[in-house]
Amino acid sequence: MSIIKIKAKNLKTYKEKTFGLAFRKTPLTVYFDTILGIHTFGVKFPIDVLILDNNFNVKKVKKNLSPCRFFFWNIKYSKVIEAPSGTIFKNSIKIGDKIEIEYI
Repeated sequence: MSIIKIKAKNLKTYKEKTFGLAFRKTPLTVYFDTILGIHTFGVKFPIDVLILDNNFNVKKVKKNLSPCRFFFWNIKYSKVIEAPSGTIFKNSIKIGDKIEIEYI
């Protein structure tokens, strides 16, 4: 298990979570809480997705999620990081790693 530090914007409001990275021209790393799944409708670029447990341990990863897609996971996990495509590879993130978020 590795500890990976990631800088991310914390999305708190319903509106921030609903739109997330949609309609942005450039990728940004974001963190938010939600259950069940996300969509990439309106997102103009592929993203990497990390699903975390309550201790911020990685439970599921999705590399290079294309625009106009859905991504679902076990509802017992609610912490999500969406990051620019390549983030998982660049940081060698794998299931079981612990994520430390520095909010920007």
